[in-house]
Amino acid sequence: MAMLSTVEIMDILPHRQPFLLIDTVEELEPGVRAVATKNVTFNEPYFAGHFPGNPVMPGVLIVEALAQTGAVAILSQPEWKGKTAYFAGIDKARFKQKVVPGDVLTLETEIIKIKGPIGIGKAVARVNGKLACSAELTFAIS
Repeated sequence: MAMLSTVEIMDILPHRQPFLLIDTVEELEPGVRAVATKNVTFNEPYFAGHFPGNPVMPGVLIVEALAQTGAVAILSQPEWKGKTAYFAGIDKARFKQKVVPGDVLTLETEIIKIKGPIGIGKAVARVNGKLACSAELTFAIS
């Protein structure tokens, strides 16, 4: 059973469809880390053009899903309630395998540094335990 449902995630994040890219949060340590899932379905709007006849989830959206996972970890703290976490940087992003319809992405973001409203998260996305993407994400809370 999920720790947070989609509706509960929307209480923390300002994102809405079609740009809310996480479905559930399975683990949450506020201010420390979060593990979320994204059920990748053929109905995703980006598959119409990426790529016709060969649907692949865009890497930038995998990174965005990782960022949203990290934002849940940060914004679930009382002092940041109602705030928005914005990208301030993406470093060391690597893509190891395609993510396609039918995959379930497991997204894990660990907050490794925070100073005031700026922080860094170490993020990994996996499909069936295999690494699909990793990145270091810098965010600014406003």
